Amino acid sequence: MAVLNSPRKKFIKYLLPTYIWALAIFFVSSIPGNKIPRIFSFQDVIFHILEYAIFGWLINRALKNYYPDLNRRHYIYLAITISFIYALTDEFHQAFVPYRNASILDVSLDTVGAIISGLFSPAEISKDITYGA
Repeated sequence: MAVLNSPRKKFIKYLLPTYIWALAIFFVSSIPGNKIPRIFSFQDVIFHILEYAIFGWLINRALKNYYPDLNRRHYIYLAITISFIYALTDEFHQAFVPYRNASILDVSLDTVGAIISGLFSPAEISKDITYGA
């Protein structure tokens, strides 16, 4: 296992995937509502929970590796809070997209996804963290 002694490597491994996922969420939210294919019933519910479960997991993972002195509960609370705030901004953004609207239900589903990711978050910190170097 490679040792992450470079801030650049650490950024690429932990923060960059989180930022890319946030951009993916923004991109999908920019698609007009009439252009979204209907694949199955309740797909909106499943997709909201799934996309924010992944987002919450990525945030939690980054926090663990950037702030190793925090305890597990703090990582989870921070990841849920950051996900919730991002969900609010995402819904605000959707209010300006044709055939889309802002929905508190969607924010709630997004937050449920982040909570689920916290429940299944591993307790240990990655072994490839180094200090100094």
